Amino acid sequence: MIFGHLWSTPETDELFGDEGRTRIWLSVLGALAAEQGALGMIPGEAAAAIAASAAEPVALGAVEEETRRSGHSTLGLIRVLQRDLDEASREFVSYGATVQDVADTWTGVVAARMLAIADRDLAATEASLVALADRHRDTIMLGRTHGQPGVPITFGFKASVWVAEIRRHRERISAARPRLAVGQLAGAVGTLSAWSGFGPDLQVRVLGRLGLAAPDTSWLTARDRVAELVGLLALVTATLAKIGNEVYNLQRPEIGELSEAPGEGFVGSITMPQKRNPERSEHLVTLARVVRGAAGLALEGMVAEHERDGAAWKAEWALLPQACGAAAVALALAADLAAGLRVDERRMRENVDAQRGYVLAEAVLLALGAAIGPRRAHELLHTAAARGRDEGLTFAEALAADLEIVRHLPRLDDLLDPASALGSARVLTDRIVDGGST
Repeated sequence: MIFGHLWSTPETDELFGDEGRTRIWLSVLGALAAEQGALGMIPGEAAAAIAASAAEPVALGAVEEETRRSGHSTLGLIRVLQRDLDEASREFVSYGATVQDVADTWTGVVAARMLAIADRDLAATEASLVALADRHRDTIMLGRTHGQPGVPITFGFKASVWVAEIRRHRERISAARPRLAVGQLAGAVGTLSAWSGFGPDLQVRVLGRLGLAAPDTSWLTARDRVAELVGLLALVTATLAKIGNEVYNLQRPEIGELSEAPGEGFVGSITMPQKRNPERSEHLVTLARVVRGAAGLALEGMVAEHERDGAAWKAEWALLPQACGAAAVALALAADLAAGLRVDERRMRENVDAQRGYVLAEAVLLALGAAIGPRRAHELLHTAAARGRDEGLTFAEALAADLEIVRHLPRLDDLLDPASALGSARVLTDRIVDGGST
């Protein structure tokens, strides 16, 4: 109740909480009975009774008690479902299906819903970042490499790089959906043996009723679908963490170029009341670590034995709620962060100017290199810049003190304007903002 919002959302609670998960499992059992009845595999009266009972709320306490008594993952639920059925109908609850049929089909539902959540929230984040990139196409700021000032860029360019990465994730989500929104219903060893010749048709009908595709073949020990889902969530949350980490660092007071919108009633520190901590940005990094950890465990599950392996499969029951909950929180946080992100254009320019011209060395290098060769030009500029910094000179003053540089570049002022050092930043930004290129 107190910290749950940090690790899951109401939507993922609906998938993984006892009530929500049990409701989905019951829907699988109800769909199975209904389609078995339609195919004449079980009596029609029994099929109707089971489907109707499965659509009703179940006593979770009773399911808990029976699960512990039986030591079986699904038998407790089946026994509670049978209580309200007549004796003849009870016989056909979960007829021919295994616990993994139910659980893996639930996993298909989870995958479908998580992909929808991810695409929805990424679309919102993308829209906010596109608006920022559009607004700041010409807002000059420092480009940094290895944590140090490099060459001027625009904030529009930086935001457009984020947008392009998010769009690639949305493409991955779209491509993954047909592979991942797939149920199971495979029977004991994957051959649908309990349903004789009805098996393939039954599988298609039941899974279609649940909004899932039927698999090309059974995947009882082929756990690449789960690994792909969690791996995709790891990719997505890693991008969101990268954005969060960038905001976290650029919000440092000594940089002060970006900041989160403060929440109403938000308290940064109970001992330092002046602080405004970047809570959203920081938590994005934490959440991504959780999902990446789960992705490694999901990959372990791909090494499974024979036609069923509980050791590999049941680990998913622990890692899926953790990965999906953390990813859903990250997706919502990122959308909120992007929508309220504050850009300090004045501070960005001040930080460029504070470099005293040294971040414009690349443009000078190119011009000087055209006259005397790039290697000699680099030697002269490196020496001039080192001497200038040691002596407290601006870059222009350091260049003017070197007669060889001045001889080949008499009009230095033309090279020391940050706006002239942006390369194709505007073109690259326009591609993303206007053209939607990936």
